[in-house]
Amino acid sequence: MEQTLSARQISVNALNYFEEHNKTDQSILNKLEGQDRQQANEYVQGILRKKSYLDFLISRFSVVAVEDLNPQFKNILRVGLYDLLFMDGTPDYAAINESVELAKNLAGSRSGDLINAILRRVQREMPNLPKPDHKDRTQLIATTFSHPEWLVKRWVSRFGEREAFQLMQYNNHRPSYYVRMNGLKTNDQNFKLRLEKSGVDFEESDWLPSYYKTDALNTIRTKGWFRKGFCQVQDIAAGFAPTILDPQPGEEVYDLCAAPGTKTISMCDMMQNQGSILAVDIDTERISTIADNVTSYGAEIVKIQRADITQERFKLVDAVLLDAPCSGTGVLAKRADMRWRRKESDLEKFASQQDELLDAAANMVKRGGRLVYTTCSIEPEENMERIVHFLDTYHNFELEILEDYLPEEVLAKDGKSYQTLPHIHKCDGHFGVLLRRKV
Repeated sequence: MEQTLSARQISVNALNYFEEHNKTDQSILNKLEGQDRQQANEYVQGILRKKSYLDFLISRFSVVAVEDLNPQFKNILRVGLYDLLFMDGTPDYAAINESVELAKNLAGSRSGDLINAILRRVQREMPNLPKPDHKDRTQLIATTFSHPEWLVKRWVSRFGEREAFQLMQYNNHRPSYYVRMNGLKTNDQNFKLRLEKSGVDFEESDWLPSYYKTDALNTIRTKGWFRKGFCQVQDIAAGFAPTILDPQPGEEVYDLCAAPGTKTISMCDMMQNQGSILAVDIDTERISTIADNVTSYGAEIVKIQRADITQERFKLVDAVLLDAPCSGTGVLAKRADMRWRRKESDLEKFASQQDELLDAAANMVKRGGRLVYTTCSIEPEENMERIVHFLDTYHNFELEILEDYLPEEVLAKDGKSYQTLPHIHKCDGHFGVLLRRKV
């Protein structure tokens, strides 16, 4: 009971922080370990995935409007509701009692009584809970699927209602994860043996070698395999960018906007620790994360530099990977906070930044060299539109066909770009192209 309460309290603290700063802070969750941390993360991400729907229910069962509730009280109530409705392993009485005790500890006995009354009303009506009934179609969809209205309008217009619903439903499910086996520390045969002996269920990808889909990250973390560098968390779609860049042993490579360094490590593995990789990022704190990961994973050929690539000059190299900052609309299942942090106007800001970064990256590539542009967005303005704009200016670059590198189902009709969509490909949404500088 004490451990559950601890996970709940940390969850409320994390949600309070998000409410105040419009961003998450992993250091709050890092105060817990093991199952406690996993449970707190489930609360935070799950509640952010279902926030609009949970707040709709609160509005129906509370005499005080949602926007007028004290943020801490509201977040305790959200945790209790999420427990009642979506946490299969928690009995109803425990979901209610724990929330009541938490409210009493954090906000006083009167708050505990109010939480108790609201949650017991919800419990009684669970077989017939009210459904959103907004007359405005966009508002109705946004509340039902818990996505911002601007994104609902955009996706319904682009995909149609049925497919937009499928995409939003996928974003609201608990995500599965991939781990990539690190060939610098082990091999696939030994790694699969480790997984089997540890009782970890996994599915080996037939798209790329050494990628394993699993829901048992906590077991892998407990075993210390991340710390020892045997594997890293990396979605299969994130692995496409290093794959199409195809860095070879002995080459000089830049990884731009490199944090946290998973693609850097992938490329080091592909290069068999021969050659050189310069991992560049502008953020000092994120640079330290790259350094920690490079050390853990045995990526010996990697050097790290903090720099604004639009302001500094770099020598020409064989290959450059630019993982550009973006809206993140392809990873909303894993980063539920992103849907509430982004505004439609951000797309224009990101596009401008992406153009600047592409311009800088292009001027680092040797004649005959390669440049990969990739994002974790599914928005055309950040993806192919940026490449069309780039090629209008840089006539000395051309798009390469990707059919020798990636499965046909993720490629555009002309084979010159890839785009994964979460509801179709059951992975994160990523875009990428391979550009070659003409000789």
